[in-house]
Amino acid sequence: MTRTCLLVVDMLNDFLDRWDEQACQKLIQNTNTLIATIRRSGGPIIWVRQAFRVDLSDAFLEMRDKQTAVTIENTSGADIHRDLDCEPDDAIILKKRYSAFFRTNLDDVLAKIEPESLVLAGVNTHACIRMAAIDAYQRDYRVILATDCIDSHDEEHARVSLAYMKDKIAVLHSNAEIQAMLN
Repeated sequence: MTRTCLLVVDMLNDFLDRWDEQACQKLIQNTNTLIATIRRSGGPIIWVRQAFRVDLSDAFLEMRDKQTAVTIENTSGADIHRDLDCEPDDAIILKKRYSAFFRTNLDDVLAKIEPESLVLAGVNTHACIRMAAIDAYQRDYRVILATDCIDSHDEEHARVSLAYMKDKIAVLHSNAEIQAMLN
């Protein structure tokens, strides 16, 4: 099997600092465990994060319409959460929309890696994870959603999104199942 690549999506301070502390720490711990598993298998880690201008001129419509100032560039809120195992050699993709692929250089980065499958971790299941999964699937990647490492502030839409994607767009695997697959 060609290398498996991990995309960690929007695990940013502005999102995670607003979550229940216990749930946040569990998500971070599970994600760090998955990162270590992927690294041991020789797979690359790609961090995907959003950041917008302070005037929101590059933000999507809802953010502009509601003047929602979140993950503003050059603020700590747009940084990858400090407790995550991000290393200097890891690729970082900056995005402006839900999808990690939309008007980013992710396609170019993946073309150099040539992975067969992409494991997705991060937030929010119903939005950014779902869009990244669909766009990856449309590019003929095998998509694995790391169920221990994805979460959402919107439980109902996350549940519906997982049901929609399961065994069509993506397979859903726990960290243990991903580790067994890579061994």
